[in-house]
Amino acid sequence: MQELINEIRLKFHENLENVSTLLDLEQVRVQYLGRKGPVQALMPQLKTCTPEERPQAGQMINQLKQELAESITQKKGALQVAEDNVRLAEEKLDVTLPGRRRFQGRKHLVSATLEEMVDILAEMGFSTVRSPHIDTDYYNFEALNFEEDHPARDMQDTFYITPDELLRTQCTNMQGRLMKESKPPFRVMAPGRCFRNEEITSRSHVFFHQVDVFYVDENVTFGDLFATMDEFLSKLFKKEVQTRYRPSYFPFVEPGMEVDVECLICSGEGCSVCKHSGWLEVAGAGMVHPEVLIKGGVDPEKYSGFAWGMGIERLVMLRHGVNDIRLFTENDLRFLKQFQ
Repeated sequence: MQELINEIRLKFHENLENVSTLLDLEQVRVQYLGRKGPVQALMPQLKTCTPEERPQAGQMINQLKQELAESITQKKGALQVAEDNVRLAEEKLDVTLPGRRRFQGRKHLVSATLEEMVDILAEMGFSTVRSPHIDTDYYNFEALNFEEDHPARDMQDTFYITPDELLRTQCTNMQGRLMKESKPPFRVMAPGRCFRNEEITSRSHVFFHQVDVFYVDENVTFGDLFATMDEFLSKLFKKEVQTRYRPSYFPFVEPGMEVDVECLICSGEGCSVCKHSGWLEVAGAGMVHPEVLIKGGVDPEKYSGFAWGMGIERLVMLRHGVNDIRLFTENDLRFLKQFQ
């Protein structure tokens, strides 16, 4: 038994001297002190010892196990110190170097533009109203002259939550509530996020931001709409911009039109953002449909009005020369830091 123990001890120390990493040390520990190691294999041999020799043999095995465990612990401490010194040498820091500059946080480009638009409209006499992101089919469609089987509903690509609840497709859903809760005149704006199940491209996304304007009073005309729109755009772009009004169809306005702004990215020469047309659509607008007024309890014989909805992201693209709407939602600091 003693010779076998001495042989195990000798081989163990030879292997221990060749260990240079903590991983190798763990392998040596398992090799000698594991369940299938030579130290554990000594235990069955106690049966071959006489009753008088058995206590002494058991004591020698326990002493060997303790000796090997202590040697491993000491070796582990030495290796740990060596590895820590190497890591510290690699990670050393020159405390005399100047500190890293911290960048001041700022509002997202879209949020900042949205707030600027709200401020401009407030200066023009419009007050702010809010409408829910999750709304009923009635306020998002029916109150805006969308019948249940109206083909224009297919154009909205709506995210339905239940058959009667959905993510709003435009901030225009504030009109029905406003007319039921108060009386004209109305001169309001509704800023916020909208959702449509569209294909994500450089020009469109499944969610976007919008400002809807709703003005109802006596003797409101198309001229009021043109004047308000042109004044707003000139204040937003801080210069006179070329606009184009094209007849279009929206169920909640009659007549309706789409508002285009000359593409400032290509100066009207044509690029991928404006589909090489030189113009970029920024809003849908028109005179409030009489049926919308009637559904809201407003007399269309006495009152008239105009409404328009304007997408924020496309205006930001025009103002700052951004050619892909997806950049606004990727949270790439390299992109966002370009805008103060």
